[in-house]
Amino acid sequence: MQLEHTAEGLFLTAALPLELPSLVEDALYKGISMYFVTEAEVLRQRWYWSDKVVARAARYLRLSYQPLTRRWRLAQSSTPFSASGLGVSLGQNFEELSEALSAMQRIARWKIADEGVLDDDASYLVNFQFRLDMSQLPRPMQIGAVGRSGWTLQLARSMRAPALERTAEGAQ
Repeated sequence: MQLEHTAEGLFLTAALPLELPSLVEDALYKGISMYFVTEAEVLRQRWYWSDKVVARAARYLRLSYQPLTRRWRLAQSSTPFSASGLGVSLGQNFEELSEALSAMQRIARWKIADEGVLDDDASYLVNFQFRLDMSQLPRPMQIGAVGRSGWTLQLARSMRAPALERTAEGAQ
């Protein structure tokens, strides 16, 4: 995971070590879509009080398999997917599951905070999380999956954000 603090804001780049549990993979091959959430939270560190949340960002992913065409579809959105199908999302098709997982694993220059909410002299901590969103699964699967370790998929990491480096032009 890498953080870049520029004049436009705070950007996150990451490569996730992602391996799907066998129960999740089996459900995908049966045509059941799986939903994932990538979340980043930017905290301003304070010595006198608890850390203050200054920015939050989330990405929502839906991975599905089409048994008739034998193709994988990965949709990405900045808002949760709804049953109505309305909303804006970026969709990609893949021939193999490994290709779709490879696309899910890469996050490149994702803007997680605007420059307006960041102070140059403050210290920031970024909490990152990638997880399977159980609330988006069909209701019978939610009931059956609760408490079963075969459905657990969660990656988390915290990292300090670098300070904004001003160039000679920016300091004038």
